[in-house]
Amino acid sequence: MGQRVDRERFSEAEFGRFGERLAEQLVTLRDLLARPGFGAGPATVGAELELFLVTPDGRPLPRNGEVRAAAADDRLVPELGRYNLEINLTPLPLAGRPFSALVREIREAMETVDAAAATQGGRVVAIGILPSLSEFDFTHEALSDESRYRALSRGMRRLRAEPFRVSIEGAEKLELEVEGVILESANTSWQVHLRTAPADFARVHNAAQLATGPVLAVSGNSPGFLGRRLWEETRIALFEEAADDRDVERRDRRDRRVAFGSGWVSGAEEIFEACVRDYEPVMPMTSEKDPEAGGAPRLDELRLHQGTVWQWNRPVYDPADGGHLRVEMRALPAGPTAVDMVANSAFLLGLTAALAVEPVEEFPFAEAYRNFYRAAIHGLDASLSWPGRQEAPAHLLALDLLPVAAAGLERVGVDPGEAEWTLDVIRERVRLRRTGAVWQREALGDRAADPAARARMVTRYRELALTGRPVHAWPS
Repeated sequence: MGQRVDRERFSEAEFGRFGERLAEQLVTLRDLLARPGFGAGPATVGAELELFLVTPDGRPLPRNGEVRAAAADDRLVPELGRYNLEINLTPLPLAGRPFSALVREIREAMETVDAAAATQGGRVVAIGILPSLSEFDFTHEALSDESRYRALSRGMRRLRAEPFRVSIEGAEKLELEVEGVILESANTSWQVHLRTAPADFARVHNAAQLATGPVLAVSGNSPGFLGRRLWEETRIALFEEAADDRDVERRDRRDRRVAFGSGWVSGAEEIFEACVRDYEPVMPMTSEKDPEAGGAPRLDELRLHQGTVWQWNRPVYDPADGGHLRVEMRALPAGPTAVDMVANSAFLLGLTAALAVEPVEEFPFAEAYRNFYRAAIHGLDASLSWPGRQEAPAHLLALDLLPVAAAGLERVGVDPGEAEWTLDVIRERVRLRRTGAVWQREALGDRAADPAARARMVTRYRELALTGRPVHAWPS
């Protein structure tokens, strides 16, 4: 989220100054993106993995500060809930064998966290929504002991006079009302970052928007919440509603604070500008005037604000290495295994690379939008549209798109063997119709409403994840 936030209370005057700084930094960013050669360089891929801490019997363990201290690893940062931690993985060149390297680092980092969690009587698990969560895990005390999360919670409550209401309808229906943003902590994701030259940003971002639907359809790992059977990737609906600041005073704003978007874009600056124009700040932490890092302006306020508007695919400005842009792809769930997450990434990055040289903007954005939500709701059975094709079930479309993704990976220099093994994981998962969401539903059967059964399922899920075998190879 950019700079460190070490306060949780701000005056109205500080909100005003922060808005002025955002306007100034938008001008700086426009000039920077127009500078010849800015952000040029080889494509790199990075990732963030959000995790749950659990007790040996599969229930949430609210001790992320203690686990982080025990791990003493700079890659770890606390997340919103005390039972969440995030691993920031090392960026790698996209060319070559990045996916094998990612698998190795994920496993090594999770072993580090697991060992640290054991000192607190806990374990770690990568799963989109932890099935053993209960309503009692979303109190104010569950918020991480970090100023930035208290500031975020306070800032969101400042914007929304009404309680946050969650209504999700799937096989069953869930309705909740809470006072703060703590429900966001129920969601953990696998976020993929692709470094992109400014001149290529619009093509790559739009391609990622179109690619996300079919990839999400084969990657579901969050089939319910609080014992209700909901969407194949319930995390999408839960995050959108749990962070929706559109109360009675903001009903006319089209998009939630977490959103897919409403049209193809023409450049990164367009998204940054909309973020400042349409969304009010929640944490007006200001820095010294225009400090620089490595010759590039830091734009701390703009980066901080952008970090509180959670588009499923969004731009990231980073002042490191002379400054550069990334497309952050946020829709994929955490888990079930390192191999599954990396295979999902290969499918998404390969499709994005292939589509980035196509005129995807000729395809109706409304169809890409529908694809995204249909995929989240129905998973492999979603009916999806695609350029030049008849509407088809996601499992059939995905199989047809695997060669397209392979060609895209080859185009950006990924080793052919690397593309083959990762996409084979997707092929087998689809062929066997066995995503993480499917496994969780089968493992629970008709006991989804039983908290003890859900906790037992978490322990079994963790045991199988530790084998390293992808979810399609797991027994029920």
